[in-house]
Amino acid sequence: MKVSIIGGGGLVGSCAGFALQAGGIVRDIALVDINQDLVEGQALDLLHGSSLLHDQNIYAGGTEQVTDSDVVVITAGLRRKPDESRLDLINRNVALFKNILADVKSHGLKSDAIVFVVSNPVDVLTYLAIQELGLPASQVIGLGTVLDTTRLRSMLAARLQVQPTQVEVTIYGEHGDSMVPIWSAAQIAGIPLDKFPGVTQNLIAEIEKKTRGSGAEVIKKKGGAGFAVGVSIADVVHSIALDSNRIMPVSSLQNGLYGLRDVSISVPTVVGRTGVLGCVEVDLWPKEKMALQRSGSVLRETIDKVLKG
Repeated sequence: MKVSIIGGGGLVGSCAGFALQAGGIVRDIALVDINQDLVEGQALDLLHGSSLLHDQNIYAGGTEQVTDSDVVVITAGLRRKPDESRLDLINRNVALFKNILADVKSHGLKSDAIVFVVSNPVDVLTYLAIQELGLPASQVIGLGTVLDTTRLRSMLAARLQVQPTQVEVTIYGEHGDSMVPIWSAAQIAGIPLDKFPGVTQNLIAEIEKKTRGSGAEVIKKKGGAGFAVGVSIADVVHSIALDSNRIMPVSSLQNGLYGLRDVSISVPTVVGRTGVLGCVEVDLWPKEKMALQRSGSVLRETIDKVLKG
């Protein structure tokens, strides 16, 4: 499988490239960036470590690399400022993103290519990519709340001193301020969260607050997220490459699930080689379902104002 990363010279794109290299599942990794020297340097740095990892082809190139790519990951975009919400990025990023999509479209995509949007605000830009590229909606997905979910799981594990891989809790909705942690289904090693020793409502509220602010905290302290988003991207790409049919909180176009319509948003989504294979409407607490619908309304209003206004 060949994966092209548009924005591969930047922090997010290069970390995604490294995560894919370390994973050893993807055969070809093409890094694409407007800064040619930077992206060539990133590719060279990855290449230098290849003898210790896997037999893969890693190189830099232009947007023409998308022509024979199985997955096109778009990470390029303007960075969020420390005090700026992801949705505030929309006016600064839409014009740039439209240019990227036009460039991709001009080179042509394989009929079964998957376009994987990471650039923020990811839900709005995923919706835009569906409108602009003319691909089936199932072949365009966004990173959605995959990163938020691993942040929540990892910080909860650290707080309770358990293994992160044994924590099961997921976030749905917008990748942003209106995200919805699904505490109703949360478990640790199969034990319902509310039955686990040391868990209190105050602890849950504390971890949720830290998760909501973690993106801004990372930006403030080191300029932007890299490692965690890189492995999050690789996790989704691997599910596509292996046709795993895993349920993941990626952003996909909704037309009825939970009452959500004409909006790209994270819900339980089955991901495989052809992209979105379907969505699953699991039972939620009434307050969670209402919060998810509010999250959809937030995104719908933004789309109407910015993309259709």
